Amino acid sequence: MTRHLLTATALAALLTAMPAAAQELRIGLGDDADILDPDQSRTFVGRIVYAGLCDKLVDLDADVNIIPMLATDWAYSDDGMQLVMNLREGVVFHDGTPFDADAVVANITRSMTLPESRRKSELSSVASITATGPLQVTFQLTAPDASLVAQLSDRAGMMISPTAAEASGADFGLNPVCSGPFKFVERIQQDRIVLEKFDDYYDADRIHIERVTYRPIPDTTVRLANLRSGELDIVERLAAPDVAAVSQDPALQLQEAVGLGYMGIYVNIDNGDRSQTPVGQDARVRQAFSLAVDREALNQVVFEGTARAGNQPFPPTSPWYNQDLPVQPRDIEAARALLAEAGQDRVALEIQHANTPVTAQMMQVIQAMVAEAGFDVTLRATEFATLLAEQTAGNFQFSRSDWSGRPDPDGNLHQFVTCEGGINDPKYCNPEVDRLLNEARAASDVAVRKDLYDQASVILNKDLPVIYLGHQTYIFALEQSVQGFEALPDGMIRLQDVTLSE
Repeated sequence: MTRHLLTATALAALLTAMPAAAQELRIGLGDDADILDPDQSRTFVGRIVYAGLCDKLVDLDADVNIIPMLATDWAYSDDGMQLVMNLREGVVFHDGTPFDADAVVANITRSMTLPESRRKSELSSVASITATGPLQVTFQLTAPDASLVAQLSDRAGMMISPTAAEASGADFGLNPVCSGPFKFVERIQQDRIVLEKFDDYYDADRIHIERVTYRPIPDTTVRLANLRSGELDIVERLAAPDVAAVSQDPALQLQEAVGLGYMGIYVNIDNGDRSQTPVGQDARVRQAFSLAVDREALNQVVFEGTARAGNQPFPPTSPWYNQDLPVQPRDIEAARALLAEAGQDRVALEIQHANTPVTAQMMQVIQAMVAEAGFDVTLRATEFATLLAEQTAGNFQFSRSDWSGRPDPDGNLHQFVTCEGGINDPKYCNPEVDRLLNEARAASDVAVRKDLYDQASVILNKDLPVIYLGHQTYIFALEQSVQGFEALPDGMIRLQDVTLSE
């Protein structure tokens, strides 16, 4: 009798536990994230993880409008020299530290002063930040900055526990503590990042998943196979050739959104010894390379028409795009003439790129295209986080990388091409570009900002520290059981209101 009772009890407990176990969401990522510290990191997939782990002061909606998150409202002073933000009440970090004005001051100060911080250029207009109330902070600016609130919608605005940050220093990313809907459990490099639901989240009623596991799977074919086999629930950046098959699969669903950023090649201009090459030292050689690339063919061959050909940090559909600099058609004769003018016949060149099938295919097509103009290209595939580390160290000639984009045009330019830009890996420096982009930050009139960005784009189109190739669409494939997810132009996977049906 007792034996039967124990069996029935165990069975009941098992059945009770099953729905909870079913509420694990498994997400396939195109790369592995780098360090999980918002001040130090720079990978796209790291931002996807942060969407579950680290809330920001402000967020974006589907129309790329800035909306409240940890800040409930904000306003600039009449002269544009101060930004006042009021903060949400009742928020705590995962370690129990309260979120308040002092916490925001500590976060922004860390972003501005941590030696390893990559957020310094994003916050370069901030002279100081003070707590002007228990739940109010005031940014004092060195000059008006129309881009600042938009910067706070991403890593510069992600709030981490000051207690944990002080204890961990630059090693914070080994055990990140934030205030998002999920808290950190474990990370195994190149295998998985695991988060679990944070019960004290201020908006807990919108969180229905108990556990999230992010799995880096660079091979798009393997990523999709894992989705079809039931090992994953969502995959991001589905390869364009797989779109038709997924759309016809009744077990799967598709969502997509045109991205805010660009696909580009970064050129080592002054970052160590590897910049001492014809492509690094002569803009005419870079111009020749750019002219040898057929961007529309890349879109059709590699992305089956789902991307946009582009030659600027903004897509041609953006209001910030300079219409006076349209995408140039491929011109081999003009490219050869530029090489000859630069005193070059054939140019040997190594291009590093991420070890994903789509990127590898794209680079092989480019390799064949530019060979006709006189470029002998060697391709070096590497894991994406390693690629970024090599860029930072100057161990590259050309480096093929994407930027996911930001809602304000400043976010696609300033930190990459200003002399002291936080992620200016080419080490490009043109004082006139600095002047134009700094003035654009300070201007509040949209027409004035547009004119300044147009002027900068003319210079950058000539100097080419970044050779822009196009703009991708973010394509997600999901199991039909996943409900409530919405693809946004920033490509993030927000987990509020997402459910898994049985």
